[in-house]
Amino acid sequence: MSMSPDGLWSIGELAEHAGVTVKTVRFYSDRGLLPEASRSSGGHRRYGPGALDRLRLIRSLRALDLPLPEVRRVLDAEGEPGPALADAVAGRLREVGTQLRALRWRETALRLVQEAPPEERADRLRLLGAMTTPPTTDAPARFWRAWLPARMPARSVSAFLEVAVPQPPDDPRPEQALAFARLHALTSGPCPGGAQPQPEAHREAGARGAAVLYAGLAEAYELAAVQLRRDRRPCPGDALDGFVAAYAEAYGIPDGPGFRHRLARQLAADPRLDRYWELVSEVTTRPGARPEPTPGAAHDWLLAALDADLAAAG
Repeated sequence: MSMSPDGLWSIGELAEHAGVTVKTVRFYSDRGLLPEASRSSGGHRRYGPGALDRLRLIRSLRALDLPLPEVRRVLDAEGEPGPALADAVAGRLREVGTQLRALRWRETALRLVQEAPPEERADRLRLLGAMTTPPTTDAPARFWRAWLPARMPARSVSAFLEVAVPQPPDDPRPEQALAFARLHALTSGPCPGGAQPQPEAHREAGARGAAVLYAGLAEAYELAAVQLRRDRRPCPGDALDGFVAAYAEAYGIPDGPGFRHRLARQLAADPRLDRYWELVSEVTTRPGARPEPTPGAAHDWLLAALDADLAAAG
């Protein structure tokens, strides 16, 4: 690896030893990534012995598709560049992961359109084309934020959204992708009859009472989910008592037969919410696995249990 008497290389010599073009060396030099040691009397660039290793490192980093600012950060790291390199690689891995998710969703969407019956193709294209790739949870989150009381504590809202809003799978099966597209359409479309109405329970409980209500409902739904997993028919018991108690505490009214009759009249079924929870189940159920009870399924089970309790009491 011969060098000139002054121990420096010309730009052409450095390019030859590195196995790259002169244009490549000039590109990295012009961006300050490959400093020159000096200039010849004729103004030509001259590079020191460390330039070859630096150029090889730049090429290796660029081969990993690290952007130039990240390459500069690694090169400028004082002492051992390990931590800077680790951070740059971790960031690039996150970006690649997002790109792979987008490609998997795009492939699944294309197959759904390609394999759809001719009469359904346009509708599927509309559903899938309305989402970003990969999709976000923005639409269902907005749907629930509009449905919950406006001044409900932020911590309670976050806890509810964590349960109510499903994350889109990284590698969706066709049926999952289609269900998520329908969920997006359901929650981003206009509500029947105009603005989304607040449930009567929210108006009566108020914002702070609603926080108490949803904390109690979460416990009641867990108890009801146990019964659903056992295929138990709706019936009175701890789950129903906890369900009614959540409303009673939020309203500041004692539990009793009169309150239960009133609650049964107040909690009317909402077809839109029923459809929402059906789609959530389709999105979250693993292949070959039994669907896990959703909060919507638990709520319906508890309403049926309330009706059974009132019927038994006459």
